[in-house]
Amino acid sequence: MNPNQGQNQNQQGQQMPQNMMNPNHGGHELFDAHEVIASLINMLDQYQMYAQHIQDPELQSIQQRQHAFVTQMYNTIVQSFSTGQDPAQDTQQYKMQQSNEVVYGIKPGQPKKPNQSVNELADKGLSAYMLGQTKTLATLLSMTALEMTNPVLRRVVADSVPNFIEMSYEIFLYQNKHGYYQVPQLQQQDMNQMLQSYTTAPQGNMPH
Repeated sequence: MNPNQGQNQNQQGQQMPQNMMNPNHGGHELFDAHEVIASLINMLDQYQMYAQHIQDPELQSIQQRQHAFVTQMYNTIVQSFSTGQDPAQDTQQYKMQQSNEVVYGIKPGQPKKPNQSVNELADKGLSAYMLGQTKTLATLLSMTALEMTNPVLRRVVADSVPNFIEMSYEIFLYQNKHGYYQVPQLQQQDMNQMLQSYTTAPQGNMPH
């Protein structure tokens, strides 16, 4: 007799559904979750490396706050992944500290090129690396949430997407304020033409 057979049957001797024995995750979901968790670890490790080279106290503050927030997010996702149950710590909302005023226009500057040594690392490049990682994770978590079968992990991952969007925006605003990330604009006439390219559609009664 199979020693596990008794575990697969209820008191009436009926076969229990497989998802009642192991309600955690589907196979595809496991691979996606591993990629998300590994990417979070990568971001946290990289942020520690950046901290050794950042000079601007404002960028240091962004790095420290985002590192602390993502560490908590990492723990929440790992708990949800490991247990399939609600984590001890709910997902939190990241609040940036940058003003959301954007400087538009392009100013001439020196052409960019790769650094020749780590001694050339500067806040301009370091903030760009940080932005690249937060944008990548915002995209990765969005795609992963669409493939989740466990409702708890799906919610935790989906709720984390706006936080990475907010972190990305914070870094962009920092870069924009310092002239690292410039924002070109169309001529006013072209911009107005594009803004007026659409009109609203008549809206019927919503189905009940």
